[in-house]
Amino acid sequence: MAQNTQGVEATKDPKQLRYETASQWQLMWWKFLDHKLAVISTAVVILLLLIAAFAEFVAPQDPYIHRSQFVNAPPQVIRFWDENGFSLRPFVHDYERERDMRTLRTIYTFDTDSRIYLRFFVEGTEYELFSLIPSSVRLFGTESGEPVFLFGADRLGRDLFSRVIYGTRISMTIGFIGVVLSFVLGITIGGLAGYYGGIIDTIVQRIIELLMSIPTIPLWMGLAAAVPRDWSNVQVYFAITIILSLIGWTNLARVVRSQFLSLREEDFVMAAQLMGASKFRVVFLHMLPSFISYVIAAVTLAIPTMILTETALSFLGLGLRPPTISWGVLLQEAQNIRSVALTPWLMIPGLFVVIAVLSLNFVGDGLRDAADPYTQ
Repeated sequence: MAQNTQGVEATKDPKQLRYETASQWQLMWWKFLDHKLAVISTAVVILLLLIAAFAEFVAPQDPYIHRSQFVNAPPQVIRFWDENGFSLRPFVHDYERERDMRTLRTIYTFDTDSRIYLRFFVEGTEYELFSLIPSSVRLFGTESGEPVFLFGADRLGRDLFSRVIYGTRISMTIGFIGVVLSFVLGITIGGLAGYYGGIIDTIVQRIIELLMSIPTIPLWMGLAAAVPRDWSNVQVYFAITIILSLIGWTNLARVVRSQFLSLREEDFVMAAQLMGASKFRVVFLHMLPSFISYVIAAVTLAIPTMILTETALSFLGLGLRPPTISWGVLLQEAQNIRSVALTPWLMIPGLFVVIAVLSLNFVGDGLRDAADPYTQ
């Protein structure tokens, strides 16, 4: 009999045998790797988080420095060749300026005979990495120390590329921190409602329905208006994060509640209760791990909503305010048709919002598929 079993095992496809002997987490990992868009998007999200962490190092300039001679300057394109031939080192062309006497606007053109060479790890303005490590080394810059504007400049002559890099920190972290708080609220409140049921479940459901029935924009406006205007940037940042969390926990709480309602009658839960396990142990060591993969997927899909909400609030002037830099604050510069028509590069922060939201959505889709690795 043992020989027959060994013969069957030997005739099996190695891939199938590997699949049958793998753990649940291995199956989920392999299923996630099969989702190519999710893998690529994960790399994009990691890149954005690294940019957010090392914004001072990545940004070539101080995002708060005003340069009147570069007001509304267009983007400089990185080149390796031009009319004068090929160069192994990347460069940009310098600006030429002239005044339009009818509109009094500065007209920028590029001097194709000039080359401003770029290189890595250049000396720039001083900063403190993580507010602890003093340094003046930037990831890239110009040999001469002359400013370069890869995304152009705004109406005050500030480098838009550096401002987008700094904005990545606020916009990405506010999404992740907000979702963590929503995760705690959703798991706790939804878990209590699903596990105990009865009057607790009824009260929680009515609260969720009340919050979900309030129009979103007036609710944002009311909560944002409650933030004192004299608060510091850090205080406003955490206030907006908490506001987004207080609004965003309801959907997750409903998912957790429904899962708890179905799991509390399962045999393994009853067995744990009969063996004397505490309610805390039953909830967090037996019930919650059985569907944690679905919760992770739901949380990942909630992060883009947080980012879009912060962007919308800041764009409308109800969220973060200058001098705080976020993608939504940067998009305030492009609130009118004149700005979009004359300086379209001010819309570039919106492209980063799209990239971040799409990437996080694809990661969430991949995690959702991986949560059920047995489906084809």
